[in-house]
Amino acid sequence: MLQAGPRGIASLSGAAVEPFPRRLKGNRPFVFVPPQPLARRAGCAFAVAVGVVVGAAADSARVAAAQGRLDAEYVVTLAGIPIGRGNWAVEIAEDQFSASASGATTGLLQFFTGAHGTSVSRGTVSGGQMVPTSYVATINYDRGRVDDVRMALSGGNVKDYSVEPPVKPNPALVPVSDGDRRGVLDPMTSVLDRVAGTGDPIMPEACNRRISVFDGRVRYDLQSEFKRIEAVKTDRGYEGPVVVCAVYFQPISGYVPERPAIKYLVALRDAEVWLAPISGTRVLVPYRFSIPTPIGLGVLQATQFVSAARPPRSTAAAKTQ
Repeated sequence: MLQAGPRGIASLSGAAVEPFPRRLKGNRPFVFVPPQPLARRAGCAFAVAVGVVVGAAADSARVAAAQGRLDAEYVVTLAGIPIGRGNWAVEIAEDQFSASASGATTGLLQFFTGAHGTSVSRGTVSGGQMVPTSYVATINYDRGRVDDVRMALSGGNVKDYSVEPPVKPNPALVPVSDGDRRGVLDPMTSVLDRVAGTGDPIMPEACNRRISVFDGRVRYDLQSEFKRIEAVKTDRGYEGPVVVCAVYFQPISGYVPERPAIKYLVALRDAEVWLAPISGTRVLVPYRFSIPTPIGLGVLQATQFVSAARPPRSTAAAKTQ
């Protein structure tokens, strides 16, 4: 899914799109693997909304029955020029979920730097909320260079992680503490936004979120606010309303405060994410993400967004008997 962070605008597979074309000077390229807009490899986050206490028993029964699958494809443009493409698959079952994405640079950007990446997150579903247990993101660059992040989580806490290449010592870097790795989501899970309630999930409340994300190097918060409702029609798949949220990035640790890209993202107030539903669930995911850059508008846009509801295992078993 789309991801974004301090050193990148968005990434479909864990690779980042930079607000400044620093890759041409030897930094990371535009690569996409589903959505995340504003924090290194992670993204325009949309995790899970909390259920209401009143009617919790009935609501938990509905949550158990909420199952669905999404197969989506995205294109990435900068100032209207295609620079990347990617695909994303999300599977939500009664008690577990998985999300996997892959993407690559295309067009003119591929002439300067070829790169492709993959990203996978897995976990459990508890009380309607996605609780990640593992996250892996890998970017393969030209000339054999590899960027790899692996995390094991439990109950929202990072239990173990590794990053290659490792973070270089830097006295200007705000250090990541043990506490910064508690109560967090990985970049991929952060974009799965479960909306509480029983009505249409395309509602303003879907945007009222503040998510704590750790991407293996940087700890940051993503806050979203409601802007409007739009109608979309995909080349293949979803046609209907989406909720549009403003997205704000706040770095916590693992970053250099004076870095221009960080200052740019912190000050940014025009980034938007458009959220569409996965059939059979109350989960919304990015359909489109846009962010202004010094060289034009960066856009991640779904060209395919096909989702289908899945019956609960108990119902499926009963039909086969």
